[in-house]
Amino acid sequence: MKPSRYVVGIDLGTTHSAVAFVDTRDEKPEAKVLPIPQLVAPGTVDDKSLLPSFLYFAHDGEGKLELPWGKERFTAGELARARGVEAPGRVVASAKSWLCHPALDRRGAILPQAAPEDLEKISPVEASFRYLDHVAAAFDHYMAEHDPGQKLADQDVVLTVPASFDAAARELTVEAARSAGLERLTLLEEPQAALYAWTLGRGDAWRKDLKVGDVLLVIDVGGGTTDFSAICVRDDGGSLALERVAVGDHILLGGDNMDLFLMTVAKDRLAAQGKTLDAWQMASLTFACRAAKEKLLADDKLDKVPVAVASRGAKLVGGTLKTELLRDDVVKIILEGFFPKVDAAARPDQRPRAALTRVGLPYAQDAAVTKHLAAFLGRQAAAAGGTKAMLEPTCLLFNGGVMKSPELRSRTADVVGAWLEAAGAPRARVLEGADYDLSVARGAAYFGLVKRGRGIRIRGGTAQSYYVGVEAAVPAIPGLEPPVSLLCVAPAGMEEGTSAELSFAGLAVVVGEPVDFRFFGSSARKGDAVGAEVGTFPLADVTELAPIRLTLPSAGRRDGDVVPVKLSSHVTAIGTLEVTAIPDKPLEKGEAWKVELSVREGEDRA
Repeated sequence: MKPSRYVVGIDLGTTHSAVAFVDTRDEKPEAKVLPIPQLVAPGTVDDKSLLPSFLYFAHDGEGKLELPWGKERFTAGELARARGVEAPGRVVASAKSWLCHPALDRRGAILPQAAPEDLEKISPVEASFRYLDHVAAAFDHYMAEHDPGQKLADQDVVLTVPASFDAAARELTVEAARSAGLERLTLLEEPQAALYAWTLGRGDAWRKDLKVGDVLLVIDVGGGTTDFSAICVRDDGGSLALERVAVGDHILLGGDNMDLFLMTVAKDRLAAQGKTLDAWQMASLTFACRAAKEKLLADDKLDKVPVAVASRGAKLVGGTLKTELLRDDVVKIILEGFFPKVDAAARPDQRPRAALTRVGLPYAQDAAVTKHLAAFLGRQAAAAGGTKAMLEPTCLLFNGGVMKSPELRSRTADVVGAWLEAAGAPRARVLEGADYDLSVARGAAYFGLVKRGRGIRIRGGTAQSYYVGVEAAVPAIPGLEPPVSLLCVAPAGMEEGTSAELSFAGLAVVVGEPVDFRFFGSSARKGDAVGAEVGTFPLADVTELAPIRLTLPSAGRRDGDVVPVKLSSHVTAIGTLEVTAIPDKPLEKGEAWKVELSVREGEDRA
């Protein structure tokens, strides 16, 4: 396929989305930010560098909403976010968080959760498609004036995802992108994109900022997730090389949690005025608190921001309930609630859960980002080859909208610095120059150039080690399941586009009847080789992933036959894992059964 004229980076964020692009003909490439037309008020369209990741479905009486490329019943962006205060049941928010919810059908129509009866719900995948479709229309609209004939569908696109996204969430993201016509697609982890943007911004000077042996910790706290990644600086024949050596677990903790906390603060202040809120008003107040928080954290000159919610009582029709959030209060609440000072041995609290719970996002039980960070550094102590009690970073790079606050960056750096000093290590230095809103999009665009050999590439591969479960052939024993041994099919760091054959004898698959392929993952086990049998499940540092139920076609064999096979594994260009079973005695040329780790629950793919 002929290389495209532009490489385009898309940050599909929980709270905001952004797009940057590079003209590959430029000798000194620059990642330009795409202006995204969007409704900012009824009937008013404006170009913004950020597209708020909110989707509003208009009432029938409002008619269709007009954008430069057409009219729709729904719209994404500034107006959609603002309408969340007035009509929260008609606004989709946090679609990205729902996209990675493993317990739900992410292709199911579940959003908005509180939708009125006249509104047809959509899936998290469709919501993601709608944002990307808006972005594609914006790119084509821009190019119609500046470079006629260029379409986003014809460009090489790099779409970012959290480093901790599982294989299913990655594939669903790809599905949404392809629905928007984006076929020339690569996925990139957001913390890596942030580092690419930093190196791009520093030019050749980044080589003076980092040295061989440095361990760079990327702390990315966004609207919906908290992501940690560790990247080592290596010596590669006299040149600097970057290698991502550790990725944190998926932590659903970020700006959304802070918005809910601030909503309770505002609700209590209204209650002190003798005013109570119903569920609709609390949803509306959450949107209002989100907007107030973003203003206060982005501008340290603001002392306070008013928040208001529409009244619902018969005597107060058309009125509003008003209070305000003070900057000092917001910073203090977030600092002490989400970034408390803890020691390096701290770990997230786990509380007993109620037997019954409402369907919702699986938020982290402990809101302390610093506790999760301590757990990550402790769990990844050996990731850089050290023998200490925790991984000891030498540099910090912050990313994510939450980290725009200098107080939050300072608190986090101080907490990590105290841990390092207690361990006898120097404090980590903070790498300056990040753009917390646009760095991921810019870094993704730059990565498109790196793929063409124009820049230094961060080596990394798979974020976890992956294993397949092999059931033992043992006599049936009442009340006991056969033991399941774990066979490594992809070690951590297996590069995209590479394959491996497993030299493990005695494997067989059952054909012609439903079976479960059990897969497992570990972000802590780094030394397991492809084909190694690492133990019997359960293991303390291994987590079982969603099983894949399917029926392998018998194709000339009897249903239920057990067919001896050899296994091979392949990591695709988008970072998902394929495991192929090849029969020892194929009935036809090329006979094989392929299983993709990235399928949704209940879907058969082979």
